[in-house]
Amino acid sequence: MTRTRSTFASPIVETFGWLKGIEHPADRPLMLVSQAAPVAPPPQELRQALADMVMHNDAIHLYGPVLGLPALREELAAQCSAKYGGRITQDQVAITSGCNQAFAATIATLTDQGDEVIVPTPWYFNHKMWLDMSGVRAVPLPVQGDMLPDPEQAAALITERTRAIVLVTPNNPTGAEYPSGLLRAFCDLARSRGIRLIVDETYRDFDSRDGAPHDLFTDPDWHRTLVHLYSFSKAYRLTGHRVGALATSAELLGEIEKFLDTVTICPTQTGQHAALWGMRNLSGWLAGERDEILARRNAIRDGFPVLAERGWKLRGLGAYFAYLEHPFDRASDTLAKSMVETAGILALPATMFTPPGDSHGARHLRVAFANLDRAGIATFFDRMAALPA
Repeated sequence: MTRTRSTFASPIVETFGWLKGIEHPADRPLMLVSQAAPVAPPPQELRQALADMVMHNDAIHLYGPVLGLPALREELAAQCSAKYGGRITQDQVAITSGCNQAFAATIATLTDQGDEVIVPTPWYFNHKMWLDMSGVRAVPLPVQGDMLPDPEQAAALITERTRAIVLVTPNNPTGAEYPSGLLRAFCDLARSRGIRLIVDETYRDFDSRDGAPHDLFTDPDWHRTLVHLYSFSKAYRLTGHRVGALATSAELLGEIEKFLDTVTICPTQTGQHAALWGMRNLSGWLAGERDEILARRNAIRDGFPVLAERGWKLRGLGAYFAYLEHPFDRASDTLAKSMVETAGILALPATMFTPPGDSHGARHLRVAFANLDRAGIATFFDRMAALPA
């Protein structure tokens, strides 16, 4: 079996295939709540700055350093140090071609075929796909009723082949924001067992909590255990530019550099310069984006009673996501596919975030609500409430 055949088809690609042959009238257009990405371009001022760079900065069109633009690495290290109250240096930061590549590079560096990585379920499907293609066993750690993983259960899953534990917060797909104490418990567990803790904070800019979401960087030895992943895509609407980042020890980055050099050579220069400009100039704009996402989050919470009356349950809510338990006597993949035609809604079934046959996956849907305004959210609830039993 080849590496790609060892895993499943991309859920995003698969679900877009459900749209073929189905027409949606102009007065009832399709609602896309399947993909967790901004659909709007970057703000005008960033696009203008980027256009000026493309025209006048010759270096932007050439190869750059494998680990990324030094100024961007330095800026990210400084801003993360300030945000988390710890000390992160430029030589502990690398820029990658999207956060998915940051994860792929980390796994390539930490594991060999036959190794194991513990991943809470429901998991982010691209993480699972890369582990499959790497010949690494993803060890499921089912979350509890509050959508949070249990460190004691994780400890029982660690074997001599375990190389890391992966956490995503705010979580994709559940939206759950992991408490600081929970992350500390997982970090202590990983350190005590000599493995790495990979924390993906792609959606951290839309965390509902004020201040640092955890204290992991306050430990002077954080880099010995923690691998921190981040994405600029959501913060500055740079999805098409593919700019992510990771922070860990300089020693581990030396190994990660080998992977990056053979895959992309360097991250896109235009995307890196755009991310740097955004970090230096768009803090106020980003705060407004966060406020709007939190307002939409509140609209989901406030509008949910209309579904609760029909037996639905809101199991998770945060960042871009609402995680819903449905009341119907059919699996979520069947339900989600039928919703395209019956409700004009494309959402992802939780079967795409869980192992085959998992009963949890059969009961839940992920709704990426960030691209719905409040009027759109109201329409979403109207359509969902009208679903036939």
